[in-house]
Amino acid sequence: MADDKVMLGHGSGGSMMKRIIDEVFFEAYGSDELLRGDDAAVLPALRPGERVAYSTDSFVVTPHFFPGGDIGRLALCGTVNDVATSGARPLYLSCAFILEEGFPMDDLRRICASMAECAKEAGVRMVTGDTKVVNRGHGDGIYINTSGIGAVPTGVDLGGAQIRPGDAVLVSGTLGDHGITIMSCREGLNFSADIESDAAPLNHLIADVLAAAPHTRCFRDPTRGGLASTLNELAAQSNTDITVDEQAVPVRDAVLGACEMLGYDVLQVANEGKMVCVVAPDEAEAALAAMQASPYGRDAAIIGTVAEADATRGPKVFLRTAFGSTRILDMLVGEQLPRIC
Repeated sequence: MADDKVMLGHGSGGSMMKRIIDEVFFEAYGSDELLRGDDAAVLPALRPGERVAYSTDSFVVTPHFFPGGDIGRLALCGTVNDVATSGARPLYLSCAFILEEGFPMDDLRRICASMAECAKEAGVRMVTGDTKVVNRGHGDGIYINTSGIGAVPTGVDLGGAQIRPGDAVLVSGTLGDHGITIMSCREGLNFSADIESDAAPLNHLIADVLAAAPHTRCFRDPTRGGLASTLNELAAQSNTDITVDEQAVPVRDAVLGACEMLGYDVLQVANEGKMVCVVAPDEAEAALAAMQASPYGRDAAIIGTVAEADATRGPKVFLRTAFGSTRILDMLVGEQLPRIC
């Protein structure tokens, strides 16, 4: 393809748009359904008794490339993980690009290749999509929307409302990696230790946990607002109290040091490749072992417990500090790290 930059014509519906579809998107991940070129993908029926999980998300992060990933990997992992939190097997994805005139075509190819590689790892197929191009100065280079469909097996019913007093709370790995990576790239900060995004597809990890701990209550990815916001959402859904042991929460020293320097609470910093899991107490060790057996769960830990909420004040999340005291762990208010996904 002679074009070396995205132009308005690439979103016009004409020959230039056909070229970008044929020579960029089809070349990167052309499934049989996508290669048909229809406006909608007609997919095989799911097995009797299965339910469909569907999720969509948009990604506007800057910079577009960062240590550990890029906006394309982030978009694919984000939707795969959202679908997988329901216990579903993610199967099919759609992808829509909003491109700004002048965006480098080589960057677009690199992003598409990253998404194709991640889709292969997750075992999902890109089956439909859309492309629009906006005038120069009216966008931020590239925005991506991804939607996903998955099959929920019979008998699987996960959600925050399933949490019960006595349950154990687990996290699949170190916290704060993604948010601090994006902030350091955006602001030109240099740290003595390498910090990179944790963006990863976690559907296989989730499937392994469900096989080892069939009484798992729920999964939730602690993205915007971090662990603190996620746990507060789960406590509200289940009308329970959740207490977390600060010393049990896995955090890289470099990330913790960066948070202290920047004035951030690491428990409120975003993650894109971590999963919070609440399981029945007698299955906590089995769930932990399943996480740690995954390449994306080696640093997994049991970090807290669930208790009945005080009816006079409602559900709360508490943090048991390293000094032995206990404080309320609040949900993030406002924007701590804008545009981390």
